Amino acid sequence: MVKKSINSILKEVLEKINPSKEEIREIENYLKEILNYLKKEIKKNKLNAEIFIGGSFAKKTLIKKNKYDIDIFLRFDKKHKEKGFSNLTEKILKNLKKKFKVSKIHGSRDYFKIDINEKLFFELIPVLKIKKPEEAENTTDLSYSHVVYAKKKFKSQKLLDDIKIVKSFCHANNSYGAESYVNGFSGYSLELLIYKYGSFVKFLKAMTKVKIGKKEVIDIEKFHKNKKTVLLDLNSSKLGSPVVLIDPTYKNRNTLAALNEETFVKFQIAAKRFLKNPAKKDFEVEKIDFSKKEENSKKKKLDFISLNLKTEKQEGDVAGSKLLKFYKHLEMEIGKYFEIKDKGFEYFGEGNIGKAFFSGKGKKEILLSGPSVKQEKHVKAFKKKHKKNFIKKGKVYSKKKLKKSL
Repeated sequence: MVKKSINSILKEVLEKINPSKEEIREIENYLKEILNYLKKEIKKNKLNAEIFIGGSFAKKTLIKKNKYDIDIFLRFDKKHKEKGFSNLTEKILKNLKKKFKVSKIHGSRDYFKIDINEKLFFELIPVLKIKKPEEAENTTDLSYSHVVYAKKKFKSQKLLDDIKIVKSFCHANNSYGAESYVNGFSGYSLELLIYKYGSFVKFLKAMTKVKIGKKEVIDIEKFHKNKKTVLLDLNSSKLGSPVVLIDPTYKNRNTLAALNEETFVKFQIAAKRFLKNPAKKDFEVEKIDFSKKEENSKKKKLDFISLNLKTEKQEGDVAGSKLLKFYKHLEMEIGKYFEIKDKGFEYFGEGNIGKAFFSGKGKKEILLSGPSVKQEKHVKAFKKKHKKNFIKKGKVYSKKKLKKSL
């Protein structure tokens, strides 16, 4: 009964998340125009560079969005390295600026955003043409091998459909994206996981069985002998994720390096909920209802505050990370004076504004920790400032009464 229910839900979800034929046709038409322009400019500038389409569009796993982003990669020969791949790409785009808005996005290697209209933009990413993954100077240099692998392995329409479904599911529960303000599953890692487990439901079941603290290691191409050798061979900085997924195109890369424990636990909760009681709403992004949060706080006689957070940083990962960092700093500061009962943060990857809220109950008093009794000078200063004090386990303390509101 449950299986039938899941299948019927997934069928409805797929119909909803598939881009329309008109949308695909529009993307293809603009893509053709951009590609023709790039080919002419590459030839005119006598550059040794190849063009290839990457991301979900190339792998036929694109899901419906309010605004589509399509990745175009320029693979430069290493002989152009001295002139700088980003500089050469900027030169190529000079004449395109007359028709479309072109902006430079700063990163480990600068790339470019070409705004077509309010529903579509292309990202033009310069990469180094490599023969072996070890030659990569940037993770984007591996993108070509990812697309080649995907086209070779992801053959069945059922597999492609389940990849779309899992992306929609993770997007809905805020675990989709390797950006540092999400710390979730990258699109490529989700594609590999569906390929590994064979279906969306089997993937969910496998992930709900992963125990936090006991690292799960997945090596699709069996590059390594066992889990122990994986943990020894890979750089420790890349092993922080609760699940380690070896890139089938590069044995020394964990494609889930960005996934943190907090996001994974949130994903597991959503997965367990869906498997127990499948519903279409599990694939719908649930934005924070700030008014409702405030109303609930008032009913519980709690203090409440909602905030608009703004940064001057570049939109996307940089802005999102900065806003999240500030939100966590606020949480830490508020936590000194309040028992936080509820909290939330929102940033959807566009612009430079996020939103946050906190709901809590003020602490009646806080414990101020002073110096060690051995530090006589500092103890004297502490006692002068805090008249009511006491000593416990070789340290001086003071209790401070509070009367603060959010």
